[in-house]
Amino acid sequence: MQGRTTFLLITTLIISLFLCVVLAQHQDEPQLVTIRYAPITIVIHGGTIVTHDLEFKGTVVIKDGKIVNVLHDDQSYDHILKQEEKEDRQVRLIDASNRYVMPGGIDPHVHLALKFMGTISKDDFYHGTRAALAGGTTMIMDFAIPAKGETYLDIVNEYKRRGEKLACADYSFHVGITGFNENTAQQMKELVENHGINSFKFFMAYKGVFQVNDEELYNGFKTAMSIGAISQVHAENGDLVVKGQTRLFNEFNITGPEGHPQSRPSNVEAEAVRRASEIAYSVGNAPLYIVHVMSKEAMEEVAHAKAKGYRIVGEPIAAGLSLDDSVYYKGSWMDRARFVMSPPIRGIEDQKALIAGLKNRILDLTGTDHCTFDSEQKKMGLGDFRKIPNGVNGLEDRMSVLFDKLVASGELSPSDFVRVTSTEAAQIFNIYPQKGAIQVGSDADIIILNPNATRIISAKTHHQNIDYNVYEGRQVTGVVEVTISNGKVVWENGQLNVEAGSGRFIPNKPFGKMFRGLQREQETKAPIKV
Repeated sequence: MQGRTTFLLITTLIISLFLCVVLAQHQDEPQLVTIRYAPITIVIHGGTIVTHDLEFKGTVVIKDGKIVNVLHDDQSYDHILKQEEKEDRQVRLIDASNRYVMPGGIDPHVHLALKFMGTISKDDFYHGTRAALAGGTTMIMDFAIPAKGETYLDIVNEYKRRGEKLACADYSFHVGITGFNENTAQQMKELVENHGINSFKFFMAYKGVFQVNDEELYNGFKTAMSIGAISQVHAENGDLVVKGQTRLFNEFNITGPEGHPQSRPSNVEAEAVRRASEIAYSVGNAPLYIVHVMSKEAMEEVAHAKAKGYRIVGEPIAAGLSLDDSVYYKGSWMDRARFVMSPPIRGIEDQKALIAGLKNRILDLTGTDHCTFDSEQKKMGLGDFRKIPNGVNGLEDRMSVLFDKLVASGELSPSDFVRVTSTEAAQIFNIYPQKGAIQVGSDADIIILNPNATRIISAKTHHQNIDYNVYEGRQVTGVVEVTISNGKVVWENGQLNVEAGSGRFIPNKPFGKMFRGLQREQETKAPIKV
């Protein structure tokens, strides 16, 4: 009998060890299981509620995925506890004393599982959105860009399928337009009317792959404007980029990552911003969104356009606001290749100018251009910087990096931080106040941020699916301690509690705030016939 018992114990131990090994090997893969949540009301009390225009001590009450009450500090929440007790609901109290209670971040610029430069970016909808939640971003906006032979409708439906299966946070899409004809216009209209799309991105770079010409820009901007959609541009003169790359590679024998920023200087970016803004104005002052503004020169073109009354917004990204171009000239080949992105990271004076631009509202909101390629993928460009896959991480670290750089430094107020990381994106893409707000009826996407806590960013602890981090070793002040997504606590005590497929597609309605007054403006500026 004793021998049989020993055998059973040993067998059980072996099975347990086997299961531990299997689970360890797959800990980062989405576990497609259903998590049952008991009805629970969350009461966040004691903290400072921060919106894009207010800061006040108060209490936020969350029920069934929505914010159902916002109380000021002098208002008791005892009656809420009693009511929930009557309804036999659990109540969870979260003490946010000495912390900020803010809307969850919205990253308007990410690329998940993007097919690009002969490979696919490493973070898919599962890894990308769980990393986002760990960093306090509760909604992402990806770019659905069709491969050769795919239609725009095909790629949007494919991205929706990916999100339904893998996303842990809410998401929506922009659509990349890589050419223009009559069929393109019809598909754009269909996407806006029936598929929840209200923005289209046009590439002025990546010649032979994504780049469109001026006529295509004109026709695309005009179509987008007519259906209430925003035109976005990647602003670099693609023809000049190719000329610069060829010159550096062939004439100067520059093959390493340092060739990347030198082949696409800031004037190449600024020229494209100017050209895009003039084309947009020429079709009737079409709303225009400049993605990843990286240089002082480009920002000045945005300011110049705004001063003339053009309907234009500028989006700097976390990397451009916190890193400088020294990263391309120091360290090993791999150390430098990890920072290759387009437009490239600029000099320290550009960084200072971009921060000032956000502070003075010349620039409007922040993204990341999160597009991750691991070290092996970056090696595709060994011997030829033109072949290094373009992209850096940032989705998990944006909120802390920007709080540290902008708020802890005194450059922006906490309310301005909310504006540039959440509310402005929600307003531009017409999902406010469902997103980007702490109001009754808004989705319960909330973060609790400790403004005095610090953390050190590292690939050893991050949740992004790559083996390095462009912010490696950086100590940042401002730590997201709790993330609540659609009323569920998904990040707390340094632990994620997420479910693949729990994220929702959020339709973006046309004719958002960038269109206000446009029809009247066009009527007053109509051509005059004598």
